[in-house]
Formats: sequence, structure tokens, C-alpha cells
Amino acid sequence: MSAKAGALVMAALLALYLALVGWRAVQFVQTGEPVAIAIGIALIVLPIVAAWALWRELAFGMRSQALVRRLEAEGGLDLGIPVRPSGRADRVAADAAFPAFRAAAEAEPDSWRAWLRLGLAYDAAGDRRRARGAVRRAIELERAERQAATPPPSEQG
Repeated sequence: MSAKAGALVMAALLALYLALVGWRAVQFVQTGEPVAIAIGIALIVLPIVAAWALWRELAFGMRSQALVRRLEAEGGLDLGIPVRPSGRADRVAADAAFPAFRAAAEAEPDSWRAWLRLGLAYDAAGDRRRARGAVRRAIELERAERQAATPPPSEQG
């Protein structure tokens, strides 16, 4: 199963779980008992927080995939890091290549392309936390670039 399909299945299962918990929360509140009402309110708040977190993760995945596809279409996706037969990057080679990607992002701090490549290099080196941070930065920079390129509505027509 591909990672995308797996994420969609997990999202659907979580959505089902959230719906069932939400229904149970309503039942608790309807009892009229103070303790049950408190539990019901907690069960209402928790699914809302979980739904928000799920949306954030799915949106991050969709935006990062869109940037990867765009960079690939531009021909700038090749990181030069060898891939093992399993499809995973060779970690030793990724660690050796990493300083060049960091230097490129430092040299071009406003380039979403440099930050995306840095995020992919972090991921290949096994540092998921920093990879997500660099990719988030790339998403922010690309969004700012796109907004700067779009004239305000008063100038469009």
C-alpha cells in the first residue's frame, strides 16, 4: 500500500472514530448528570482538537507534495543521494551531502526551492523533525512568492 493510500485510510478511520466519540459525548451531556456533562464536554473538545490536528497534517502533506511535484517538473529535484534497493536513501551518502544543502539554504534564505531540498536532505539523513521544519519554511516562502506575484484585486480589472 502506498503512503498516500495508507494516510487516507488512517484519516478515514480517525474521522469515523471522531464521529463515534462525538456521538457518545452528546449522549453524556444529555444525561443531565454533572460528572457526565463534564465528560461529555471533554469528549466534544478532544475530537475538535484531533480534527484540527488531522487537517493540519493532511494540508502539510498536500502542500509539500505539490512543491515536490513542482520542483521535479522544473528539474531541480535530483539531490544526488544514492538510493538503496529498498527505495530509502543511503544515510551515509545523505549525511555526506547534507552540508551542501544547508549552505545553499543559508546562501538563499528566501528560496523555497533551497529550503525544500534542505528538508528532503534532512529526511534522507533521518532527521524528521528538522525535515518538517525546513519543508514548512519552503511552503511559507512559496506561498509568499505566489502572493507577491498576484496583483491586488483593484489592479486586476
